[in-house]
Amino acid sequence: MLYFLLNMMIKILPIVGLLLLIPLIAMQLTDEVNWSFFDFIIMGALLTITGLLIGIILKKVKSYKYKKVLIVTILLTFLLIWAEFAVGLFGTPFAGN
Repeated sequence: MLYFLLNMMIKILPIVGLLLLIPLIAMQLTDEVNWSFFDFIIMGALLTITGLLIGIILKKVKSYKYKKVLIVTILLTFLLIWAEFAVGLFGTPFAGN
């Protein structure tokens, strides 16, 4: 299992890095995007965990029906957490000021 997770991390981390380059480049081009170092850490962790969960589901779950339901659930959860952190969709203290 450890070898499997290590292999997945090798595949996922470059993709996470490339996705995090988008806001980094946008910060250089406009004042509209203003991420702190902490924002990059949190989004990197969210993307990595999401990628790992999807990879585990694709590898371990045999039924296509359950795979689809679980992956959609994980992606919706990721999007809801992202929206909460970004704009305070639900008004929790995690959204910041």
